[in-house]
Amino acid sequence: MNFESGLIFHVYNQGNNKEKIFYQGKNYKYFLGKMEELLKPHGDILSYCLMPNHFHWLLFVNSVEVPTSNRRSKPIRSLNDSIAILLRSYARAINIQEGRVGSLFREGTKAKNGLLEGVVSIEGPNAHEFFKHGNEYAIQCFRYIHRNPVKAGLVVNPEDWPWSSAQEYANVQNGETGICNVELGRKILLGLI
Repeated sequence: MNFESGLIFHVYNQGNNKEKIFYQGKNYKYFLGKMEELLKPHGDILSYCLMPNHFHWLLFVNSVEVPTSNRRSKPIRSLNDSIAILLRSYARAINIQEGRVGSLFREGTKAKNGLLEGVVSIEGPNAHEFFKHGNEYAIQCFRYIHRNPVKAGLVVNPEDWPWSSAQEYANVQNGETGICNVELGRKILLGLI
């Protein structure tokens, strides 16, 4: 995946052979914790949805590489490396839990950075014009991500799915703060950026 700072990326993957990747509520929670630990140092999570057999993230990348404090690893970790660590550690935990072996995820996590691989940028001289003139890939992705559980028939409303940032945006998390940068997400959705 070719990430660049200052851009929004839609990142997604699914279970190998479209199999389940989440088996219990604690699996979703563990994955969310890994997202917070490994993705947030690179930027802002704008939205996400964890489905039984796949996931979607909408990320605003601030830094493609970040320093690490782990003495056993390289002093710099790329976003690609962070995603790989997240997926490997999660797969390892699921394989132990479920008594399974082999790949949990499909090979090659996908990252799209705009309509037809165009670029979605929220910085720079054309950022305001980008959203103003109808290139709404980030907004379309945001809606698509949150509507996944509805389309799959799991819930009636996006905010009813507990493993999606739709709850953060609907303010139904009982005062808990989530992992998304809701303020930045709302600015993008309202076309203020």
